[in-house]
Amino acid sequence: MAIREGHGSSEIKSGLNVIYIVLDDVGYSALGCFGSEIETPHIDSLAANGLRYNNFNVTPLCSPTRACLLTGRNYHSVGVGVVTELDWGPHYPNKRGRISDTAATLAEILKLNGIATYMVGKWHLVPGHEAASSGPFDNWPLSKGFGRYYGFLLGMTDQYAPDLEYDNHRGQKPNHSNYHLSVDLVDKTLEFMTDHLAVTPDRPFFLYLAFGAQHEPHQVPKEFIEKYAGVYDKGWDQIREERFERQKDLGVIPPYTELVERNPGIKPWDELTTKEKELFIKFQQTYAGFLTHTDQQIGRLLHFLEEKNKLDDTIIVLLSDNGGSQEGGWNGSINDTAYFNGIEENIEVMFDHIDEIGGPHASPNYPKGWAQVSNTPFKYYKQDTFYGGTHVPLIIYCPQRISDPGSIRSQFYHAIDITPTILDLLNIEAPLVYEGVPQMPLHGVSLKDTFTEPHGPSRRKTQYFEMVGHRAIWQDGWVAVTYHETGIPFNEDHWELYNVTEDFSQKYNLADKHPRKLKELQAIWWREAMKYGVLPLDDNPYRKGYQGLQEGRTTFILYPGMAHLPTSAAPNITLSSYSITIPIFRSNRTVEGVLMAHGSHSSGYTIYIKDNYLVYEYNFVGTVYKLQSSVEVPIGFSTIQFEFKREMFIQGTGKLYINGQQVGALYMPRTLPFVLSVEGLDIGRDQLTPVSPNYPVPEFSFSGHIEKVVLELDSQRDRNYLKKEKREPIYININGTIIIL
Repeated sequence: MAIREGHGSSEIKSGLNVIYIVLDDVGYSALGCFGSEIETPHIDSLAANGLRYNNFNVTPLCSPTRACLLTGRNYHSVGVGVVTELDWGPHYPNKRGRISDTAATLAEILKLNGIATYMVGKWHLVPGHEAASSGPFDNWPLSKGFGRYYGFLLGMTDQYAPDLEYDNHRGQKPNHSNYHLSVDLVDKTLEFMTDHLAVTPDRPFFLYLAFGAQHEPHQVPKEFIEKYAGVYDKGWDQIREERFERQKDLGVIPPYTELVERNPGIKPWDELTTKEKELFIKFQQTYAGFLTHTDQQIGRLLHFLEEKNKLDDTIIVLLSDNGGSQEGGWNGSINDTAYFNGIEENIEVMFDHIDEIGGPHASPNYPKGWAQVSNTPFKYYKQDTFYGGTHVPLIIYCPQRISDPGSIRSQFYHAIDITPTILDLLNIEAPLVYEGVPQMPLHGVSLKDTFTEPHGPSRRKTQYFEMVGHRAIWQDGWVAVTYHETGIPFNEDHWELYNVTEDFSQKYNLADKHPRKLKELQAIWWREAMKYGVLPLDDNPYRKGYQGLQEGRTTFILYPGMAHLPTSAAPNITLSSYSITIPIFRSNRTVEGVLMAHGSHSSGYTIYIKDNYLVYEYNFVGTVYKLQSSVEVPIGFSTIQFEFKREMFIQGTGKLYINGQQVGALYMPRTLPFVLSVEGLDIGRDQLTPVSPNYPVPEFSFSGHIEKVVLELDSQRDRNYLKKEKREPIYININGTIIIL
């Protein structure tokens, strides 16, 4: 009998194991078995022995898709309407940065049924302010049903110097010269699996393996980049056409499909300069090599399962969390902080660093032209509710049930349908109550019938999409979709209409031909939005959000020995005046090192002592403002201080003090307005990647004594200039219900 109340059980419902493999920012055409020239032989082998779904959709962003996948419910309903770094606060229950307690995860449900649960890789389902080593841990993986965890909590991390968590504490990467995160994640996966099979070989397991790949930074050993030398010289227009033809040959797109035009703003390849071509080729080579490298790691897992005679007893689900990313901008990027601060990087500057792309000293992402190639045959990208953002590859390997391995299924399904399918296969029901909390019903439906009924109808009839104002609705082969411009009233959005049963790639907008159909679908979107907690709509990208335990604080006292503190949980100095005070002790003139550092090679600031002088550096996406003291730091006790006075918008003046005496001043014409750094803060060291190239990490830790670091923010910090202009409320009447936007 299926468990209906969540209080634990050792009863095992099935001898089958389950593995979810989630790739990041992999568009519909990026895998070899979906039409790519990129070599992914191990993923292709899963497809050859399983099923490919060519009409599968997710949300257009990382966290929401993961929430759908793990809970079987729609993302707004469970509180994950956008990425979780920002908790929008109690007025937005649909964007709290965490999975609601009313939606037990698959791990929690399977654990109740005696199945071991393991998670390795990217979590991205915890509010940013809870990602510190002090917790709270309520929304970390171990509190959401997983027995073991190793990976990273937030949306991205460096592949060579990651911010790792091990169970409920911060971990350290293994100390070897050829470290890469994807290899490490699979190493730990095999360690977990070996322990499990050695002690409990007959107990089924659930493994959730979520790679950081292919999210930026695109970093991979040089030999994988060189593997694709010359492949992309023909440019993105021709590569996209070749993928399109290959997709037709493979049958992953219907034969009547037409290739959409280049997205607005993407230049024809032939119009690019020689430098642009060379740079853009290197970006795509790196992405391709990165994906092939990831495929190798998946191959290691498959080999392990086969060697241990577990492959035939395992259901494997492989998918991407959203389409190819537009976050590299028009030119591509070598500095991830630039994108998050709205800065378009210069071709000439990036070209000077072309040899660093893929290595540890750059954070690369490819340009939008290659992102559309990744999303062939569709338009637009990750973040958008067009198919370029939501239509992704899905492979299901289930040799126990699939009647025609290697085939393609064309029924429409969504990320919310995967967990109900697994529960159906294992003959387990979701609990009505979990740990005393009533549970919302599953929103997804099982697609198990597609394993044996290739041409049966989809059991999903309707699915909404929304992402910071972008919206879409699918119903029975029709899609209404709108691209929302920030700041434009939602009732002024221009909607498009597509019959995707006949127009797979969303090439022909039928809004003018079928206005009644469009209105019908728009009304359905509002109905679904009300039903699943999508409202209120908000497109403000600069929302301050709720800061958790740091809400309202302006004074922070930090201590040496504390764990690395991620930016999302660290004091936010952007757009503020502030001061940093550090009492220290130096026993002799050889004592030196980092006193405080926040950031990485991409951006941030650092305060350190070198050659007896005090140094402050601020890295503004590659432009470094450096201030060195005019006198040496004395031996014995002293108080170090840095003060920054913000002027106008992002300008300001920094001043250094030793024992109350000013020893240097520097005008800084530009500081970062929104995100200081993706990487976090350290006291007494610079733990991951160095803010400054003038010292090594981690060897340049401070060799003296730091009493504490006191950081004080200006209590009059003013963000009014970021608020959108006030506008009149919008009232919408839907079947007698008034909705206020």
